[in-house]
Amino acid sequence: MIQLHDKQFVPFISAQEIDFAIAQIARLVEDDFAEETPIFIGVLNGAFMVVSDFMKHYKGACEVSFVKMASYEGTTSTNEVKQLIGLDKDLSGRSVVIIEDIVDTGNTLVVLKALIKSHNVKRFKIATLFFKPDAYLQDIKIDYVGIRIPNKFIVGYGLDYDGLGRNLPEIYQLKE
Repeated sequence: MIQLHDKQFVPFISAQEIDFAIAQIARLVEDDFAEETPIFIGVLNGAFMVVSDFMKHYKGACEVSFVKMASYEGTTSTNEVKQLIGLDKDLSGRSVVIIEDIVDTGNTLVVLKALIKSHNVKRFKIATLFFKPDAYLQDIKIDYVGIRIPNKFIVGYGLDYDGLGRNLPEIYQLKE
């Protein structure tokens, strides 16, 4: 068990399970984009570790960029997504894969999809390491899912609780 601020968290998903899931996603994306050079867009802050490890597993030609979005305060989604850092690449006519650490409500995806589609992209796909189907409120297809999880608050592997826990190599869930 670990303590972050005022909350306790218990082990949930091992580093080995995470690595296996990311390797699987990378292989699927590689198969789908074998004849192209896609641009992978990581969603900061949470996805920095996912993107790093994804890039180690992806063997094809590719580019990477990042956007920074914010939608959480503490352990709760605000249901309001703010873009803090925007795109720095021309995406016109390119294939784009969003790489997320976690998709829960999907509100961030709505904003991202509109942003990316406004650039006249050739193909648009979404990959996420963690997916909470019970929390998902949108009608946007998630193309690549690493691990489906219950609607519990998690930390580690890039995910935080008020700034703490991002450096943990495994996932912990909030202790009930």
